[in-house]
Amino acid sequence: MPGTTEPLGKMVKVEGKKDEHKGDFFLTTVQIARANLATMIYSHFNSFTSIYSEQEMTGGLNDAQFNRVNQFYMETAQNTAIYQAFKLANKPYELKYEGVYVLDIAKNSTFKNKLELADTITAVNGQQFTSSADMIAYVSKQKVGDSVTIEYTRIDGTKHKSTGKYIKIANGKTGIGISLVDHTEVVTTPKVTVNAGSIGGPSAGMMFTLEIYSQLTGKDLRNGREIAGTGTIEHDGSIGQIGGVDKKVATASKEGAKVFLVPDSGTKKESSNNYLGAKAAAKKLKTKMKIVPVKTIQDALDYLEK
Repeated sequence: MPGTTEPLGKMVKVEGKKDEHKGDFFLTTVQIARANLATMIYSHFNSFTSIYSEQEMTGGLNDAQFNRVNQFYMETAQNTAIYQAFKLANKPYELKYEGVYVLDIAKNSTFKNKLELADTITAVNGQQFTSSADMIAYVSKQKVGDSVTIEYTRIDGTKHKSTGKYIKIANGKTGIGISLVDHTEVVTTPKVTVNAGSIGGPSAGMMFTLEIYSQLTGKDLRNGREIAGTGTIEHDGSIGQIGGVDKKVATASKEGAKVFLVPDSGTKKESSNNYLGAKAAAKKLKTKMKIVPVKTIQDALDYLEK
């Protein structure tokens, strides 16, 4: 169901900088709760509330695991946002790639009883990589059934090595049977701190980037406007799709946002294009809030700087 809008100026601090421009950037959230009779009845009369099975929502993870995974997604979003903001502002930064976080382990993975959630894989067959995409590309070229040795670091800092076999994963390619996300660290001058509290997930990445960039450069991107939005931020600057976009549009509209920035995948199907979903939600709400499609962080800056 619709959640909250959170002002980013209170979450993001760039050392030695102060954002005194009028208006705000907001991230938007969705509210997740276990269904009961009251919420079932409420959802029947509210088209912006959806009921999903626990398996659909959590992928079989328990509460602690689900929350931990979402915090890893949030950490990655923040680090990528800092990296992108400094890159766009031509400010010095150092991006350290630590490996990939293990977010889930498939039941048929030969590493099922060896890896744990939150492990960081640092090497495959002795090879280190500079991104998860590079690691996936390497693994996908290997032969199902062949032996594979991975090196990984536990959350307590201890280092481990395990051997298993490549398997055929759900998309038909070769893999080791894990869900993953990049584990990165960004070192910058000035220092950036982000405190999102208990909010998890990757979907605030774009909005974090805009707030950091605004503070870092001193540019007035808002011109007094209340600007909400959603979308992941990727290492190449692209803006990724998110879930629950209709609920986030409803939240932002209710809170009085004038602009809503949303990922545009370019597809013609609402189910795979947040922009189309956001437009449909805005039409249903009869809101005057402007829905702005973006494919990259540069698209967002170009719109705001017009």
